[in-house]
Amino acid sequence: MAERTLRGARIGSTSLQSEEGIEFAPRRRVEYITDKGTRFAVMFDAEAEPPAEWTDQRSGEIGFLDDDAGRAARAEFEEKEGQQRTHWDMLMERRSREELEELLQERLQLLRARRGGEGTD
Repeated sequence: MAERTLRGARIGSTSLQSEEGIEFAPRRRVEYITDKGTRFAVMFDAEAEPPAEWTDQRSGEIGFLDDDAGRAARAEFEEKEGQQRTHWDMLMERRSREELEELLQERLQLLRARRGGEGTD
């Protein structure tokens, strides 16, 4: 009998508490603009400081605030994008060219030994 009375009530999926007397947190709408000129808005808490950049959910593009902070973030982003480090750059940060030559010779000797001594010095 209890199953019949609860069927269709969607217990657990919706709240039975009313919104009466509840005060929602104040919000504000912040607009971002992408490189293509597309504007999109994101809602933030009224007291929160919005980040200078945000990814548009629809297009996946990065948008920046249309103010000084946004322009500074855009310039920094473009600078980073233009100076992407390659694997070689990161390798050279960790090791000198002499160390790399030495490692190469060690690995070549190991490979030659596995092949049965072909071309050993």
